[in-house]
Amino acid sequence: MKASRNENLDMKITVLAALCLALAACGKSPETGVSQGLAPEANAAESAAATKDAAHQAHAPDDTKDDDADKKGGDEEKGKEGVSLTPEQVEKLGLTSQPAQAIDYRVESAGYGVVLDHQVIAQAVADLQVAQATAQFSHASLERARKLHGTPGAESADIEQTAEQKAAVDSATLVLTTEKLSSSWGMKPPWKGNIHDPRVQALARGETQLVRVTFPLGSAPGIPNELQGGRVGTSRTEATAAMHPVWLAPGDANIPGRSYFTLLPAGTVAEGERLQVWAPGGTATPGALIPTAAVVLSGGQYWCYVEKTPGTFVRIAVDTSRPSSGGYVVIEDIKPGDKVVTTAASQLLAKENGSSEEPD
Repeated sequence: MKASRNENLDMKITVLAALCLALAACGKSPETGVSQGLAPEANAAESAAATKDAAHQAHAPDDTKDDDADKKGGDEEKGKEGVSLTPEQVEKLGLTSQPAQAIDYRVESAGYGVVLDHQVIAQAVADLQVAQATAQFSHASLERARKLHGTPGAESADIEQTAEQKAAVDSATLVLTTEKLSSSWGMKPPWKGNIHDPRVQALARGETQLVRVTFPLGSAPGIPNELQGGRVGTSRTEATAAMHPVWLAPGDANIPGRSYFTLLPAGTVAEGERLQVWAPGGTATPGALIPTAAVVLSGGQYWCYVEKTPGTFVRIAVDTSRPSSGGYVVIEDIKPGDKVVTTAASQLLAKENGSSEEPD
């Protein structure tokens, strides 16, 4: 019985040895499945090291974020230090600066406008002039007939009645023509319906353009004194066309909201062209106007340079959330009167970052 057990043990050892030889031929270890030639202890150590490295990577901080933060912080530190230039360097770079203008900023409402065809105004004005002249002539004829009534030179009663009828018809035509014109330029225009007003004549001749502006419902606070406009697709800072006066217009059936009429000098935009329009509203906030030409982009932030002392230029962040005509309104860090670099600011930025080729 003991001999049988020994034989079974020898057989198992033989099978195990054969299996080890087969696995060795494939380059694997029977215990861990790693490369041939590594002892189980080495394989275990290697596995533990790999696990440790993975855990370390999982808990390691994001180096990319740190680098970005360091870069941003370094960018701000550079801006605080500023750039010092000699008069010769300033002249070489072509730097010029101007005092920041004081401005009162108001939150603005955006709307759309369309430039009306002046021929419509001209036709309406002509129709009104004809209706006024006709009504005036009919009224004069009726008055003359009434004065001659009962005198040797009096006209017949039929002629007098005909004059009365014509005067009434012409008066009604005048009223209707006036109402039609009010739909073209509003019920309460600044010239109060006087077609001989120079502004009306300028509209009829095409020297001034009539613009109909509509703001979305609830976005326009009352009748503004002035509107700013530009072609569709332009930014707020490019809206340099000032439009005034402003008065109420009939509602636009296509856009729910409040509509206004305003005047624009001819030649700014074409008739029939659509505009983007901005109306100021809310409480005014005092600030400094930074011209668009003074603003540069670096590190995802907008900046401008202020000449703190002669030859020393400090970079200051610009908040572009308050656009205005010709630039941006800043209410912190920059005050009205501070000298802002308006030309060659990008060259100054390149020199500060060490990429300028200008001479020292």
